[in-house]
Amino acid sequence: MSENDTKQLQTGALYIRVSTADQAELSPDAQKRLLLDYAKKNNIIISNDFIYMESVSGRRAQKRPEFQKMIATAKQESHPIDVILVWKYSRFARNQEESIVYKSMLKKDGVEVISVSEPLIDGPFGTLIERIIEWMDEYYSIRLSGEVLRGMKEKALKNGYQATPCLGYDAVGSGQPFVINEEEYRIIDYIMDQYDHYNVDATAIARKCNDLGYRTKRGNPFERRNIDFILRNPFYTGTVVWNGTEFEGAHEARLSKERYEERIRLMNARKRPAKHRNVSTCKHWLSGLLKCSICGSTLSYTGNQTCPYFQCWKYAKGFHNTSVSLSVKKAEEAVLEYFKKILDGADFSYVYKGEAPSEKDISQIESLQQELEHIAVKEQRVRAAYENEIDTLEEYRENRRRLSIQREELSNEIYRLESQQNNIEPSPQDVLKEIQTVYDIIQNSDITYETKGMFIRTVLDQIIYDKESGCLYFDIIIS
Repeated sequence: MSENDTKQLQTGALYIRVSTADQAELSPDAQKRLLLDYAKKNNIIISNDFIYMESVSGRRAQKRPEFQKMIATAKQESHPIDVILVWKYSRFARNQEESIVYKSMLKKDGVEVISVSEPLIDGPFGTLIERIIEWMDEYYSIRLSGEVLRGMKEKALKNGYQATPCLGYDAVGSGQPFVINEEEYRIIDYIMDQYDHYNVDATAIARKCNDLGYRTKRGNPFERRNIDFILRNPFYTGTVVWNGTEFEGAHEARLSKERYEERIRLMNARKRPAKHRNVSTCKHWLSGLLKCSICGSTLSYTGNQTCPYFQCWKYAKGFHNTSVSLSVKKAEEAVLEYFKKILDGADFSYVYKGEAPSEKDISQIESLQQELEHIAVKEQRVRAAYENEIDTLEEYRENRRRLSIQREELSNEIYRLESQQNNIEPSPQDVLKEIQTVYDIIQNSDITYETKGMFIRTVLDQIIYDKESGCLYFDIIIS
């Protein structure tokens, strides 16, 4: 009886991943065949349900759904998997930290990870060899990603087109300028006209697009963020932006820079605080602005046909005993009267609230700062390699020069992003012009409540109603 015949049967899983960046990589079918051969020779039973295959790049396990599904299955209490087979350890993880974490998790449940092309001996020396293999895989992955990113940047610096085309354009290939997709561009025209000419907010535009059957580039229904991205995308004016590199493209652009810049100015001015409701969801253009002086809550609109009014929602729910109600007519008249007094010369005060940096900008700055920290670590490693006589003096100087260039590029990009966050405070005359525009709009009965609500929020943050005195207190905040 052979040793293989007496070896205990095990249940196993195959994890097959192909990186499109590795030209020497075995195909999925070839990996599967070799893994199944190994399983058969080693008394490992493989079920079709336990063959996990994906072709995604990326050093992070979170970006690999099949990998996550396999780990979750292996850790079930029923212990359905004894061993996971991979062609190479780099297929399991190219990040040594993650490799150690996931292998430790699996080991606690008695699950072993085996590379069929990288057999290891038992004992501490085998573990050491495994760590060295993982370190080499991670080094290769880091170097590969750096080369890919560097190549993409060089392409961008040469005015090449490499990003995924936005809605309204199609890619041609070979870095050539994108071309207009007429059917999609009709959607772009509709979105821009709705915002620029009819003052419809982004949420309402998304609803209208979905009602008309329009879809995003990926075929999904529109959301507010999709509309915001389209309205703010400078590509439609002819400007190409990729990872901090910006140039005037050669593609056809139908949006004038003047119209685009005016739109961005309005969008920044109309930007609402995070807790404010969107205008298109409000029942009146003052909804969400009127506040109760007792509890600070919003006065809700009640559409009574004879006499519509606002009432503190907490009073309506029984949170306090004092009714704080105000008729819609009195509220509208009070707002118009207040603006009229200011425009006639009455003193007023305002708070300038410069646009807060977007989450995207903050995230990008933090990411760049982390890269700077990594540069410092790399500099230490380069110096150590020279001092330990691994690298020559020429290699040391060249590595330092490259890191110095990277440091300068990162520092310049951080400075550019931080500079964008600095705004100039408007003068009282500028504020009066804004108030005049708002006043003209809210007193015009032909203008929709959505437009009125959008414009009044460019100058007012809240209106506090004191029921006892019958007074309204206005907070003018200019963004």
